[in-house]
Amino acid sequence: MFKITPVQDRELAKAYLDACSAVLLEDTFIYAMTDCESGNIMGISQFEIMGDCGYIYDIKEADGLSDFEAMFILGRQTMNFINSCGMDICRASKEAADESLIKAIGFKLNGNSYECNTEGMFDGSHCSGH
Repeated sequence: MFKITPVQDRELAKAYLDACSAVLLEDTFIYAMTDCESGNIMGISQFEIMGDCGYIYDIKEADGLSDFEAMFILGRQTMNFINSCGMDICRASKEAADESLIKAIGFKLNGNSYECNTEGMFDGSHCSGH
């Protein structure tokens, strides 16, 4: 089992990001996925909410781990939070994660980044389109 929690302590965030080969960016939100039994970091997401959309910079697993389903859940949870803040459009960097993960989460390539309309994605109103 695992848990996903926001990380507000910037030193802890940096340590988690380092463990996932990601770089801490200014003024971003960080979610950490940790193993419930050991407390070890499994993965992180780094994102921001700006203007009329959310933007995901990273969905990365800890170095040496390979758990596609866990990263899928972390990515969807990140998108759910962005959506719950009133943003229906979510974008992701091409470098945010492996292309297969980004597409599985629901993103489509749109120019220089990936984009997903999350309207209805998390409220059950029309989840079949996601």
